[in-house]
Amino acid sequence: MNHRSAIMGRMFLLLGLIFLLPAAIVMQILRLNVIEGEGLNKLWSSQAIEMIEIPAQRGSIFDASGSLLATNVVNYKVAVDPHAPGTTADQLSQVAGVLSQHTGRSASHYRNRISSASPRSRYIVLERSVTAQAYEDLRELGIRGVILEEEYRRNYNFGSLSAHALGFVNHNVDGMMGLESRYNDILKGANGLQQVRKDRQNRIFAYVGAPRKKPQQGHSIHTTLDAVIQAITEEELEAGVARHRANYGTAIVMDPKTGAIKAMANYPTFDPNHPATIDRENRRNFAVSDIIEPGSTFKLVTAIAALEEGVVDFDEVFETPEDGRKMIRGQVMRDHDPLGNMTFTEVMAKSSNIATSEIAMRIEPSKFYQYARNMGFGTPTNIDIPGELPGRLQRPYEWSGVTLPWMSIGYEVQATPIQLIQAYAAFANGGVMMRPYMVDRVTDEYGRVVEQTRPNQVRRIASKQTINKLLPVFEQVVTDEGTAGWAAVEGLRIAGKTGTAQKLVDGRYQALYRASFAGFFPADDPKYVMLVILDEPRTSIYGGFTAGSIFKEVATRIAGLDEDIHRSMLPGPVADSGERVVPSVEGLNPEIAKSLLSRKSIPVRTTGRGSLVVKQSVEPGEKLNSGQVLKLSLADAEADSIPEGFARIPNLRGMNMRQATNLLISRGLEVETIGSGTIYTQFPREGDLMRQGRTVTVRGQARSLQQASQIVSNE
Repeated sequence: MNHRSAIMGRMFLLLGLIFLLPAAIVMQILRLNVIEGEGLNKLWSSQAIEMIEIPAQRGSIFDASGSLLATNVVNYKVAVDPHAPGTTADQLSQVAGVLSQHTGRSASHYRNRISSASPRSRYIVLERSVTAQAYEDLRELGIRGVILEEEYRRNYNFGSLSAHALGFVNHNVDGMMGLESRYNDILKGANGLQQVRKDRQNRIFAYVGAPRKKPQQGHSIHTTLDAVIQAITEEELEAGVARHRANYGTAIVMDPKTGAIKAMANYPTFDPNHPATIDRENRRNFAVSDIIEPGSTFKLVTAIAALEEGVVDFDEVFETPEDGRKMIRGQVMRDHDPLGNMTFTEVMAKSSNIATSEIAMRIEPSKFYQYARNMGFGTPTNIDIPGELPGRLQRPYEWSGVTLPWMSIGYEVQATPIQLIQAYAAFANGGVMMRPYMVDRVTDEYGRVVEQTRPNQVRRIASKQTINKLLPVFEQVVTDEGTAGWAAVEGLRIAGKTGTAQKLVDGRYQALYRASFAGFFPADDPKYVMLVILDEPRTSIYGGFTAGSIFKEVATRIAGLDEDIHRSMLPGPVADSGERVVPSVEGLNPEIAKSLLSRKSIPVRTTGRGSLVVKQSVEPGEKLNSGQVLKLSLADAEADSIPEGFARIPNLRGMNMRQATNLLISRGLEVETIGSGTIYTQFPREGDLMRQGRTVTVRGQARSLQQASQIVSNE
């Protein structure tokens, strides 16, 4: 009996436990859903819902004519998740087929990539960059297992062009130097926010009705840089550095009337599209951060101070020693050659150190210091680009007994190239100094102007009468009688000053030199002021021969682009020589190229197939020998990422006005024609990106003028 009772007790206990388990489960369900349900739902929502950033698009950078210098390029990445709900093998094959149509790779290539991946893989990259059309076709499939991503990167359309002025961005697309850094907050905009959910695998996905804050897209900046003048300056500076075997070179072109920087070049340079490969030294913008003793280019200060103070007479004759050496307060002052007796004009034209120092010592030190200060030395120009240094101009109480005579010829004073060109720009502008600047305006994503830069007058450095008296003096420098005969351009009035400065290394002057030339043209109505500096040229230490020759090449090419200057340099027609000079036809449609060459009686043979001429056997500007055939290589245009609303400028040289007009209009561009006949120059240059609706200027000439403009055609 007791044994049976014990068994029954155990059975009832077991049954109780069996019935207790469902009851406990039911109670737990009631607790989770009824008693604590609301709180747990909130907890789950807080853990499963996140806010992610929607990146704002960085604004673009344009040159003065609307050419696109820097913009964003999108890469479309394609990946698949084979284990996504509802994704089948047939759908994945369909994805492979669509990709095959756009990339040229076989569909089996993509199927093999999927099948060879890890069985647990939820993210298999099939292509890292596909076209926008491929992206749209894949998106229209509506397959849940297809993962489409947009990746943006900064692209500098012309490679190293204006590299130091533009700067570059880091991996976070933040500006690291140049205008990209100075205007970073304006360019980058403000990111938006998007609420998303996370599943148990921590994957993020959007859902209908999720709160969203739109990004504020970055503003664009329109610079004062002229891409054509910039390209010319960089090309000639690079050639000059190589020709004279200099360490590096710097050149700046500026509009003296407004202070707008038209070009700022340094060589060696770098490609901002590949910042990881940049030599740190090559990143430095020497134009604003190189502190140098300017040498004889500083004699402009002495000349202005002497005339303003009335301590010099144009009829006065200055006597210099026969050996070109003079002891001044215990130190030897030298001229580059024995120069004999000179007038004031000859002192400047021949750059006599001895006579210049004699003139300076007639001026009170405090007054000389004030003239130098008024001309911008010792203070930053406040140009809107980072890295500028203020230079150094000692105050009179810091001077030694020899400071004044040596400062008058450009020693014991430290200046940056941008300070030096600002001073010469003030001279060119009738004595009115303008603040240099590089950004003309800022626009929003709809093209509306949100900020406009106004030319800023700093001060007057001298009276108009003094400037008018000095102008012919500095024009005399750029003659065979002066030190800058190598900078002269036939038919173009140029005023300027050469400079040769010994370098101070470790506290001692070494047999190392910087050569420079600062000048402006046309001298009677200056439109361009330019400074060229070479560090340690090996061919000659003199600025007239080295920097001056670079100035000449740049000035000649700029003059060819300027209608007013060009007209003054080509006053009348020149007889046609009848020689067959080969024009540039690269980038043209083959039919247009053949028509152009036919009119010039140039025989043609084409190789390959395609819609563009990609190569010609004879370089543009060269003469075709008798019986020689011009060979043209054809190919299709490479895939090119042109932003919506923009067009690429074609090569128009050698076309007639009708052909060029039709071609430009077909690309959504307006046309301004100057002259008639065959086009010999264009602006902007071929290859530039320009917003549709903007104007391209083309200049034509009758056949009788073609020989006269050969120097322009061979740019």
